[in-house]
Amino acid sequence: MRIEFAPLNIPLRRRVQTAAVLQWVFSFLGLAQCCLAAFVLLALSDWWMLALLYAGWLWLDWDTPSCGGRRSQWVRSWSVWDYFRDYFPLTLVKTVDLDPKKNYIFGFHPHGVLVAGGFGNFCTEATGFSRLFPGLKSHLLMLPFWFRVPLFRDYIMCGGLVSSCKSSLSYLVSRPEGGNVAVIAVGGAPEALDARPGALTLQVRNRKGFIKLALKHGAQLVPVFSFGENELFDQMENPSGSPLRTLQNRMQSIMGVAMPLFHARGVFQYSFGLIPYRKPIHTVVGKPISVVQTPSPSSQDIESLHKVYLQSLTELFEEHKHNYGLDQHQHLTFI
Repeated sequence: MRIEFAPLNIPLRRRVQTAAVLQWVFSFLGLAQCCLAAFVLLALSDWWMLALLYAGWLWLDWDTPSCGGRRSQWVRSWSVWDYFRDYFPLTLVKTVDLDPKKNYIFGFHPHGVLVAGGFGNFCTEATGFSRLFPGLKSHLLMLPFWFRVPLFRDYIMCGGLVSSCKSSLSYLVSRPEGGNVAVIAVGGAPEALDARPGALTLQVRNRKGFIKLALKHGAQLVPVFSFGENELFDQMENPSGSPLRTLQNRMQSIMGVAMPLFHARGVFQYSFGLIPYRKPIHTVVGKPISVVQTPSPSSQDIESLHKVYLQSLTELFEEHKHNYGLDQHQHLTFI
């Protein structure tokens, strides 16, 4: 394999952008393990009392990830996220105003490999979420597993990440004062296994739990499509039924975490590595779907609203695809 090295005269600004993305990739792939190891080493050292005190805090704070989390505007506004935004670059596109007195569920599509658009737009202020949607607080839902890791849980909650369990979503969208936005990567871990350039297949037909909770609490549904999300990484071929896909599905069912074998570029060369490609991401927030609160929604209620949601998502994609490099013949496929 021929290796294409990066030029030596690349501007410092671009080097810093790459470093910002590198730390983000590390936070997804290795920070949790490092935090767990640090906690164990602390517990086994002469400073074990600090580990004990933190364990007590962890016990008292255990339910926070499912009760709105603990956002830090300071962390969300770090300058490093501006460099992260400019690397791709990343853009948040607003189509309509949203009433801050209501609660919303943003259905984020597609999942992609590492949900770069979801993180950059809704866990930082780099693209101006609070400026575009004043009075609203965004919360990106993440697998509950990660909130059991000492220290790591506290860091990710600072960005607005919360548990994706049912009680967490219910807590956010049931607040009477409104102003909460729960962002769900609807396709979840299984969709990440199909995230590759050109992919427009969404795993959404059987995803109706968020629809039911929207009806139960009267939360407004908002389709969100992130153009360019699947262009960031290549992935080893893993067609349905292949040994690799079977193994990935098995691991996902056991661990609850997808294990896509992805690759893109490196820090000093463009031929291989885990740094995403420099591809623009345009995350378009669609129009809200008005939902009438139904404390005990029937299957028919859920199915009806689900169809409306899929239609709204399709219209959002078709309306904006020409602006972001897609052809007339390219359409979404729901499975």
